[in-house]
Amino acid sequence: MKENKPYDSSLVGFIYGIAAYVLWGFLPLYWKLLDKIPATEILAHRILWSFMFVCTVLYFNGNLHKCKEVFKDKLNIVRISCATVFITINWGTYIWAVNSDHIVEASMGYYMNPLIVVVLGVVILKERLNTWQIVSLIMATIGVGIVTMSYGQIPWISLILALSFGLYGLMKKMIPVGSTVSLALETAMLMPLTLIYIIFRQVSGIGALGNISAATTFILIGTGIATALPLLWFSEGARRIPLSSIGFLQYISPTISLVLGIFVFGEQFTQTHIVSFGFIWGGLIIYSLSQVKQMRKKNELLRESIEVNG
Repeated sequence: MKENKPYDSSLVGFIYGIAAYVLWGFLPLYWKLLDKIPATEILAHRILWSFMFVCTVLYFNGNLHKCKEVFKDKLNIVRISCATVFITINWGTYIWAVNSDHIVEASMGYYMNPLIVVVLGVVILKERLNTWQIVSLIMATIGVGIVTMSYGQIPWISLILALSFGLYGLMKKMIPVGSTVSLALETAMLMPLTLIYIIFRQVSGIGALGNISAATTFILIGTGIATALPLLWFSEGARRIPLSSIGFLQYISPTISLVLGIFVFGEQFTQTHIVSFGFIWGGLIIYSLSQVKQMRKKNELLRESIEVNG
């Protein structure tokens, strides 16, 4: 039997990672197909069908029992509850933003997310920043400030998306389970409210099911797969490639969304946007390079330690 070489595993990891972020990037096209349905109802169906899909995956993988193990620790219940709130805010805001023609602002939120994560690390985990990370944060803050001063309002969509996803990621780091199990638990917690809301709308005669075409119904049910599939691919990719590589890949998604917003859906991308995004992109480049440098130092120290102790 032929052994898998390390570079074969890395290649597969990159394919999974790229596929996940590309699919996330093209999701605005998917949500636009459902723009006749209220964002809250799309969100409810997304939760319902995601729950059904991930439970099916866990059942066939033989991992359904892992969901019970999480509830043995009360602190995990609190963390999953918090993660559920944050991802619900994130999903709902993103669906509303896309179908309300704010894709450009939504993409800004996901560009800002890595830098928001750094801020959360400092504030909550008491992490220390190096000089270049401080510079990257200053540049991102300037970028947001330019948009705020130019339009006279804070880019709430961007900030809500970046902060909610950053806090969601923070909670996920503290929960000792895989992404699929975590998603199953998060959607399970929302199921009672979700079912009540969907049934209420259906009984009232204003629900989507039965009032939309068969094709749109199929697309609505497919929100579960559209949600869970890239997450599964991401999990597979993250196991095979370094965190620094994942860090670079994550910019694929908002870049695709930004291009779609400007060239497909005709959203405005003014000179102010160019300057603002320029500062944020500059901050991201500096931050990413500093991360790569840090990881190289860690790897060198690890190799030296192995050589000394070997």
